[in-house]
Amino acid sequence: MNDDRRTTSSRSLTVRLLLLAVGMFGFGFLLVPLYSVFCEITGLNGKTNAEAATDVAVAPDVNRDVDLEFVTMVNQYAPYEFHAELDGMTLHPGGIYEAIFIARNLTDKHRVAQAVPSVAPQQAAAYFKKLECFCFTEQEFMPGEEKRMPVRFIVESELPDFIDTITLSYTFFDKATLTDMPPEMDHSEHTSR
Repeated sequence: MNDDRRTTSSRSLTVRLLLLAVGMFGFGFLLVPLYSVFCEITGLNGKTNAEAATDVAVAPDVNRDVDLEFVTMVNQYAPYEFHAELDGMTLHPGGIYEAIFIARNLTDKHRVAQAVPSVAPQQAAAYFKKLECFCFTEQEFMPGEEKRMPVRFIVESELPDFIDTITLSYTFFDKATLTDMPPEMDHSEHTSR
């Protein structure tokens, strides 16, 4: 009778641990979209609004320069190269600018990716308005395909004077499930500039 209780207890523990592992995997898989929603709602971590700004009055403040830095990262196991065409630029608040980001599918398979943006310092995010951005939609890549993806934006003239440098960063994620990628496909070293 004692052995039956141990067997039942062992099975129960095994089932609980298996359910915990599945739950943790599901949570990890959903973490990126949940994080994006959380940041969009709260405005935390420099997330820019997910909708493009449409009505923009263009009146650049030519007496003020702001340095804009570009930082790109590729999520672990995402089979892409991803970088900005330039490391950064100097801009005048109130003007419309464009930057080009380049991504390449490193596999021989069709892939779908999406970029998650962030702006730092956090106070600058409210003044950084994207007019056009590849991060608004999923990006489809044919095998080995390289894409040049524009971002059109404006840094509003109301940007506080103490902010003289802004960092626009993107993390590139593969939308495929991790199960169809071999573990040796760790391309996290493609973080760059």
